[in-house]
Amino acid sequence: MAESDKPTNATTPHPLHQIAGTPTHRLLLKQWLKEEELILGRIALKETQIDSVQKEITHLYIFFFLFHSISLILLFNRSSPPSSSSCRRSWIPSLCSLLCSLGMIWAVRYKTEVEAHLEKLLEREKEDGKLLGKCVEELKRKGVEFDLLKEVDALRRAKSLRVETKAVRKWSARDFVTLFFFSMACLVLGLMRVVLCN
Repeated sequence: MAESDKPTNATTPHPLHQIAGTPTHRLLLKQWLKEEELILGRIALKETQIDSVQKEITHLYIFFFLFHSISLILLFNRSSPPSSSSCRRSWIPSLCSLLCSLGMIWAVRYKTEVEAHLEKLLEREKEDGKLLGKCVEELKRKGVEFDLLKEVDALRRAKSLRVETKAVRKWSARDFVTLFFFSMACLVLGLMRVVLCN
């Protein structure tokens, strides 16, 4: 067999060796690997923030029910036999209860909006991580055959053209939670009136 007929695969270096010998490819691989680490760090941070917000929401739920339970128990224990004066003054505890309820409902709503925003950011970071991971794999697989201009441009376009699909706004879980807490606040107001007047 002649020298020219020998397979060329034996002399072709591994793609990673090719990358190590090419400064631009090596620099790009280092940059992408560093960016992957940063994305993983941001993902971990977002997940921690979401857990923290969820705990705060749970504490607000508990505080809402504890506040109203304690206030009803105190009113029931302190109320003497119903009189017209106690009934006339029932607007004071009712107003306090309503203001506290509205404040807590607003806080729960705000925290759930923060949670939804963080979840969107987390999803975006995960998508960026997947895109970058694919590019790193392609670079490792192709070696110097990896077209820097074309592939990097494709990655930039994929990131910039990512369109968030905005579905038609329907009732969400947050809306039902707000409605539930508002109904509970109205129920508590009714119970206060019953305790003080009847």
